[in-house]
Amino acid sequence: MWQQISESLDKTFLGNSLWQYLLAVLVILATMAAKLVARHVIDRWLARLVQRSSSELDDRLLAALRRPAFLLIYIAGLYLAVEVLTLPTEPVNLPRFFHALFTSLLIVDVAYFLYSATSILDVTLGKWAEKTETDLDDQLVPFLRRGLRVVVVALAAVMVIQNLGYSVSSLVAGLGLGGLAFALAARDTLANTFGSITIFTDRPFKLGDWIKVGSVEGVVEDIGFRSTRVRTFEKTLITIPNAKLTDTPIENVDARPLRRVKMVVGLTYDTSAEQMEQALAAIRDILGKHPGVSQDYWLVYFTDFGASSLDIFIYYFTVSKVWAEYLEVRQQVNLEIMKRLEQLGLSIAFPSTTVYLRRDTAPEG
Repeated sequence: MWQQISESLDKTFLGNSLWQYLLAVLVILATMAAKLVARHVIDRWLARLVQRSSSELDDRLLAALRRPAFLLIYIAGLYLAVEVLTLPTEPVNLPRFFHALFTSLLIVDVAYFLYSATSILDVTLGKWAEKTETDLDDQLVPFLRRGLRVVVVALAAVMVIQNLGYSVSSLVAGLGLGGLAFALAARDTLANTFGSITIFTDRPFKLGDWIKVGSVEGVVEDIGFRSTRVRTFEKTLITIPNAKLTDTPIENVDARPLRRVKMVVGLTYDTSAEQMEQALAAIRDILGKHPGVSQDYWLVYFTDFGASSLDIFIYYFTVSKVWAEYLEVRQQVNLEIMKRLEQLGLSIAFPSTTVYLRRDTAPEG
């Protein structure tokens, strides 16, 4: 019986015996089992070990290692399964082909790990940037991370091309008109890349700034190589090409040192001159004593005889640039003005029209 089984296993098909095919299948099954074991070790044992640590560095490193480790197991398993088989060299040299293929996959796997591991910069350099007073390094960290990722992808692509037996320089030289078309297609990408460099060097805004660009208004969430993302106050995310930002006027609302309030309060026309002077003095007293109002410059004047009111012009700046705090100061000032005017027996006017009706006497006869 064993002799019959042995003779059956020695039978060849397409240049390989049956036992070679069975061994290749066993290698693939062992690879799948090894992947399950690796998942158990990483997701349970290593994950629990990492959770005990207070550092975020090992969390990022484990997250970067997880998928590349699984991919490496598959690559190694398939490589061993192919090595078990006897592959033909004619008309195609399959051993050389699979060797180049698995080497390329290994390069991609290592590049995948390095690409994911660049997030460690957010932990190492990010904490250092938080300790400094300048915002330049906060903006530099994601810029460096993206730069390293571009380098990793570019190097991996070059190594894969060379491993497959092609010369990178020959490919570039042989592009010809295709290279010209590619250059024209990549023009916008290059323009956006140079735009990101301009934004980084000139610093018209930084992460977290409230900006206005054309019809777009919101807070800067991300500055990338190709584009900048702005979160509007409607919570929508708008992506603006960096090349456009270099050619469009940018209003950085957060760059102003103070926030301005410009308003007009109208009193009714039954207000006397003495009452107007009391109202002006009361409003000036409010602005002069409020801690949220800048004392460097403010104005309160009776300026106009309006169509329906006696207009008082009020102009001041709030100390805080934060939108919510600005609104809070403005609300407090407005409420205090209302209280003072009520104490003085004055009323705020509203648009009104007085219509005079005259009844003419009908002609006699």
